Amino acid sequence: MYKPGFSPWLNPSFQDFFHQHVEPHTVVTMPRAWTLWQGLGQALNVPGAVMEAGVFQGGTARLLREVLGKRADRTLYLFDSFEGMHSVTEHNDRHQVGDFADTSVESVRNVVGSDPFIDYRKGWVPDTFAGLEHETFCFAHIDLDLYQGVVDTLNFVYPRLSRGGIIVLDDYGFASCPGARRAVDEFFADKPERPLALQTCQALIHKL
Repeated sequence: MYKPGFSPWLNPSFQDFFHQHVEPHTVVTMPRAWTLWQGLGQALNVPGAVMEAGVFQGGTARLLREVLGKRADRTLYLFDSFEGMHSVTEHNDRHQVGDFADTSVESVRNVVGSDPFIDYRKGWVPDTFAGLEHETFCFAHIDLDLYQGVVDTLNFVYPRLSRGGIIVLDDYGFASCPGARRAVDEFFADKPERPLALQTCQALIHKL
């Protein structure tokens, strides 16, 4: 657990869970998964549902479900086209239309589960936010890679995030996702919070 400093994601029990249930269904690394594990664990101290925007094959959604356990008082919303990317912004994004298309609602449901507190939302953001205008959230994992998707999701979730809630942005520091970082920096330019860039290339927002 020390390589070279304290690395809690190397705890054997977390490693076993990650390798068995998360790694086969995600491109997210173990240290990034640990950020989600700890972030949601803290966010559950404030009111609200949990959401992930950008589910791909369901590995990190499976992790969020594990942290939630069987809590009937929290809904886990999972937003994805389950068809890959359908549009990109030429000057902001480096991904291509069709990236991450190797997924489906059915395959993700087999990974994450069919618990009644899991709400699968297939389609394109922000359309799939319809009907949730009065929802509140304690935690959001945004892993959409693209400028417009990140903007649309932040516009939806930030005003509905409980004070003390947490947003984890997966793509903030990756050279392959310059639009994601631009979207975050622009959005929070007039907000009291500042994105905390992590060495994992994620960014963390803790709502004041």
